[in-house]
Amino acid sequence: MKKNKDFIVRNIAGETVLVPVGETTQDFNGMITLSEVGAFIWEHIETAESFQALVRLILDEYDVDEQTAAADTAAFLNQLLYTQMIVPDNPQKQW
Repeated sequence: MKKNKDFIVRNIAGETVLVPVGETTQDFNGMITLSEVGAFIWEHIETAESFQALVRLILDEYDVDEQTAAADTAAFLNQLLYTQMIVPDNPQKQW
């Protein structure tokens, strides 16, 4: 997956937020506050080679069971895809 470069991450008053920039501000008004795990996923989204690799990174970092990590990660990624904050880097590659 690739991050949409029209969204940047910022740390504001101890909160990690995604902020739209450029023309995206006309279509997306506001900011998205990320949880600690959401910020972790955002940081690793482009380097994880697969969904399972991303879940493994989460399991290594946080005290959570695999089923919960996978379900929550899938839901978060689906939201990011829906809002076009991330885009598939290779449509042929199964994530």
